[in-house]
Amino acid sequence: MDARTLEKLKALDGAVARYVRPDTFPLAIRMLAPGEPVPEGVRVPSANFKENWIVCQTIGVARRYGWSLAVGKDDVICPLSAIAFGFRKPNDAYLKGFASTGMYCEDEEAASRLEAETWRFEPGSYDYVCVAPLGRANFEPHIVAVYGNSAQVMRLVNAALYKRGGRIESTTGGRLDCAEIVIQTMKTNAPKVILPCNGDRVFGMAQDTEMVFAMPWASADELLEGLEGTQKGGVRYPIPVAMRGTVTMPKHYQELLRMLDEEEKKS
Repeated sequence: MDARTLEKLKALDGAVARYVRPDTFPLAIRMLAPGEPVPEGVRVPSANFKENWIVCQTIGVARRYGWSLAVGKDDVICPLSAIAFGFRKPNDAYLKGFASTGMYCEDEEAASRLEAETWRFEPGSYDYVCVAPLGRANFEPHIVAVYGNSAQVMRLVNAALYKRGGRIESTTGGRLDCAEIVIQTMKTNAPKVILPCNGDRVFGMAQDTEMVFAMPWASADELLEGLEGTQKGGVRYPIPVAMRGTVTMPKHYQELLRMLDEEEKKS
């Protein structure tokens, strides 16, 4: 990784901390192509911990513990994310909605449509998904992801649109948010807003108050300018609420203040 990329990672991490103040680490995410080595210092659960993890769990650990992690075929025990990230090939049962029928969909027809709309990489496209805190990453990411409350995500949306205008368009199936964060954002090459899925809440510890903002690394300069520009324009977090103006006090308080004023005048 060159010095300019490292400098930009640090700058973006600092800007998100200053202007957005998320509770957990903003993340750098990179898909490692076949033969691309796992960056130095990045831990692989199956090798380093003798454990099997899933992608949303890996994201959760990275953003809460501050660890740099990579998971691939030997790690991921969620068949849906293994298929989505191209670590395994989809079979007929998957394509017919075997994993969704009776859980997310009432019948095979609906479940097969749900699977057909899931964001996926072609099998074999990548060996690992690599995740690290933005300010600690030693690799150039494909995606930057920030978990926050709705006001914080709104703040990032405003910043992302500062130079380009328009709107942010996202799709969601209410599950496999790992695919929506990474694969949707990479394939569309555009910022996204994502709802944490059921698995992310169970295994990644995503909270009911959290959403996700994701963007391509190529948009980092735009976001940096947007965060500063919208701050100057008055779009800020925490949101400044309307607190000025004379308030109405309870009747007894008003009467007591009147008595105090009269006693001061007499003295």
